[in-house]
Amino acid sequence: MTKQQGRILIVDDDEIILLTAKMFLEQYFSEVNTLGIPNNIPDELRKQTYDVVLLDMNFKQGETSGKEGLKWLKEILEIAPETSVLLMTAYGEVNLAVEAMKEGAVDFIVKPWQNERLLATVQTALKLSEQQKQVRHLKSQQEILSSSADHQAGDIIGNSKAIREVFTIINKVAKTDADVLILGENGTGKEVAARAIHRQSNRADQVFISVDLGSISENLFESELFGHKKGAFTDAKEDRTGRFEAASGGTLFLDEIGNLSPALQAKLLTVLQSRKIIKVGTNHPIEVDVRVICATNSNLHNMVNEGTFREDLLYRINTVECTIPPLRKRTEDIPLLTKYFLEIYCKKYNKQKLYMPEGVIKRLQKYNWPGNIRELQHAIERAVIMSDGNELQSRDFSLPGDVQKEEQLFENYNLENLEAWAIKNAIKKYNGNISHAAKELGLSRGAMYRRMEKYGI
Repeated sequence: MTKQQGRILIVDDDEIILLTAKMFLEQYFSEVNTLGIPNNIPDELRKQTYDVVLLDMNFKQGETSGKEGLKWLKEILEIAPETSVLLMTAYGEVNLAVEAMKEGAVDFIVKPWQNERLLATVQTALKLSEQQKQVRHLKSQQEILSSSADHQAGDIIGNSKAIREVFTIINKVAKTDADVLILGENGTGKEVAARAIHRQSNRADQVFISVDLGSISENLFESELFGHKKGAFTDAKEDRTGRFEAASGGTLFLDEIGNLSPALQAKLLTVLQSRKIIKVGTNHPIEVDVRVICATNSNLHNMVNEGTFREDLLYRINTVECTIPPLRKRTEDIPLLTKYFLEIYCKKYNKQKLYMPEGVIKRLQKYNWPGNIRELQHAIERAVIMSDGNELQSRDFSLPGDVQKEEQLFENYNLENLEAWAIKNAIKKYNGNISHAAKELGLSRGAMYRRMEKYGI
């Protein structure tokens, strides 16, 4: 007979009761433990998580008031609110047991019990405990997802050779549960790639939870990632579900993993190896089923050589590596990206008639975009907000350097400035070869020199 997964604790000062109940219940449940001294309940619950506790109402000889049982009932529910508590009581104390149910007990069992009744009651309590845990898990997921709602990412946009190579890697790795390390500069879209992997994975109908490791202080790292029990430290006023537990069943995205200190790297490695977490304030492990995707803009291989990043952690997280190219190496994708963001912000700011001329898009392609896609996105949003007419001009973009000067040059339509610009760029294009530059401009060599002298080139 296959035993039902469930951890049961029996608390009674009668050794015969403990032995009898344990021998019967362990035929049906995966783990059954006993406790003869109620004062040990707090330590036991902090050491181990129980689904169901069978609790005697009276522990002192001749005591029938049930006050001790009520006291320990409240204590159990304070420490482990998702645990289902069943009261064990003599026949004459049934009214007391009913009263105790108002305090949070699930049901009661009359001693001496019928085995069938005991089994059915424990199974019902176990099912209730599982439902409560599921509700808490979903609530925790929702809270975490809501807190990061502003960081939701869209789709990967582009058709360049560089981005198609990224698509190939994503398509190959998505259906596996392999850990992935995504590399790339800030703003290239590492989280977008991580979400694309999740959407194509077998976990697509489960949660995707993102954690910015660079924003978590060292003293809150374990609480944020692994959770804590109420009272574990000064500000722990209630139980907290960590990101690993909340992401169980789905995907956990750990961004900026290169920012972790050596001490935190060791703690993370332990969890990644065992797929078990220990909440702050407890010492019992909780299994988690997560697919981990990490990302960083740091060169982890160099950091390993420098001794600032653990080599064993690197091997653990980079079963597959995926590097997202910077925007300057995929400028042919800028028109698609521009169209995508322009549609979003025209709708957001109610400027549906606004459009961007092809010439302006080409000029955007000449800019280096050190902030990558994120910079392009913000530049387009700002341009949409600041625009007055229905046509975006390059002056609507705050682009530093020569590109911006070039934009202003073309918008002035000063023929001399345009001619000087054309001569300079033709000479630059042909690496100083005047004959080739003159031919490009449709000028004779002599005419070229006269104009160079005119403009001081």
